[in-house]
Amino acid sequence: MKKIILLASVIMIGKLSFAQTFTLKSSDIGGQATNKEFFNGFGCSGQNISPELHWENTPAGTQSFAVTIYDKDAPTGSGFWHWLIFNIPANIMELKSGAGDPSKSIAPADAIQAVTDFGKPGYGGPCPPPGPSHEYLITVYALKSKLQVDKTATPAVIGFNIFFATLAKASIVMYGQR
Repeated sequence: MKKIILLASVIMIGKLSFAQTFTLKSSDIGGQATNKEFFNGFGCSGQNISPELHWENTPAGTQSFAVTIYDKDAPTGSGFWHWLIFNIPANIMELKSGAGDPSKSIAPADAIQAVTDFGKPGYGGPCPPPGPSHEYLITVYALKSKLQVDKTATPAVIGFNIFFATLAKASIVMYGQR
């Protein structure tokens, strides 16, 4: 009997050690924001194209996803929201490059692109003031439900709703400097 319990314990520990975690990746982000991602305005002359993002190992019970890009280093006292897209269907595991431009209809049809701190919906790339590098936190959230907010909601309201619906989250960092 002791051998059976020991064997079962070893098998359980083995399975737990190989469990896959919810992970966010990008074929576009290599650590530093490039001219492709940088904003076109506010003194920057980038292409303002949102990066390709993909995720894997979605937790059980996921009903939708949200993706945000946040600059905690912005000199505003409250950071700066560069992208908020939510209600991405649970069967979608990627946002293609350029999906942050609502006029191009690249993002999933049911997804909502919220108003950012630039004052309009969709992706707004990095454009830090001259000086030290800024850290842009890109996060995908696996949500237990769709969010019951619309695209005119403020980033704070969307963040509040994401917080209470989150099953898991995964992040990567992109740095930007000029």
